[in-house]
Amino acid sequence: MRTFPASLLKPTTIPEVQEAVLYAAPGVGDTTRVRPVAGRSKPALHHAGDGVVVDLAGLTGITEYQPDECTFTAFAGTPVAEIERRLAEHGQSLPFEPPLAGRGATIGGTVASGLNGPGRYHHGGVRDFLIGGTFVDGEGRLVRGGGKVVKNAAGFYLHHLLLGSLGRLGIFVELTFKVFPVPRAQRTLTVTCAGLGDALAALDRVRRSTTDPDAVELTPEGRVLVRIAGAADAIDARAESVAAVLGHDRATIAEPPAALSPEDAAAWWTASRDFTWLATPLAKVAVTPSRIHVLDAALAGAGATRRYGAGGEVAWVGWPGAWADLDALLVEHGLSGVALIGPAPADPMLGVRPDDAFLSRIRQTIDPRGTFRG
Repeated sequence: MRTFPASLLKPTTIPEVQEAVLYAAPGVGDTTRVRPVAGRSKPALHHAGDGVVVDLAGLTGITEYQPDECTFTAFAGTPVAEIERRLAEHGQSLPFEPPLAGRGATIGGTVASGLNGPGRYHHGGVRDFLIGGTFVDGEGRLVRGGGKVVKNAAGFYLHHLLLGSLGRLGIFVELTFKVFPVPRAQRTLTVTCAGLGDALAALDRVRRSTTDPDAVELTPEGRVLVRIAGAADAIDARAESVAAVLGHDRATIAEPPAALSPEDAAAWWTASRDFTWLATPLAKVAVTPSRIHVLDAALAGAGATRRYGAGGEVAWVGWPGAWADLDALLVEHGLSGVALIGPAPADPMLGVRPDDAFLSRIRQTIDPRGTFRG
């Protein structure tokens, strides 16, 4: 097995990333692997086992921004917060609200982890806004997919192969996104139901309604929060419609629907993105509204903190115990998840693992030597 004079490489240019991959790539029989990192906002994804860390924190900056075309291109190590500040100067944003921006998340890490924030409910996720990307494969080659303007982003999206791959197939070095204008007005309404079952019924009413919410979340205690966004002259009427939907069944409501103050609403959604509402290790679990009640009972029995976002399609779980216990719980319930914050397990994937036959074929093409952690 080869040994390396350094186990931490800090490239600042794309050619240096290629050199780092070639330098650290394993030889025959070598078990060393390359592990890309940047903002370290999701430490549970970075197992401290054998491997050469390629730190992309120095590969940073917005390389191209066309406000009129509603697109930008940035190096992978660019902090999301820096990008959002630049977009805000032109009244634009990434509507899927990349999580952990307040904790230093980078745009490359956001794509590699496939994470979405509250705005995913209405606008779609990172996949829907990523129109182009360049990554370094296991052979040190540059692979480009998509384009830098929406009309040119046609054909097979090679960069989407790495979306959510957790750095196991290659290293993103540059990414292009489309962006949207910031809504002129927002309003967040909340209702406290008698319990989780009644909250799930209220959630179902919202999902089936024509109110077109921007974001929807609920808590195990029975609180449902609905954010609407759009034209300022229509926000009051839309808020009334949401309140009517939430308050439709008065017998199940402990507190009637009410609008949060702008300050309280901003605090809620910021905490939702940055997970400042929990102090325990964090995992993301894919779920559906129909399965929340049973899952929540199991999580409550284990002492877990939790919230349900994206209209009930994702559970954010603050797990107090060993990752192996959450893994077993999710397997029992036929669910899949990923560890994000906390001690790094050997494998951050939790619960039911997807069939990796397709990924294995992809890996044989772009990482035949097993340069990246499999």
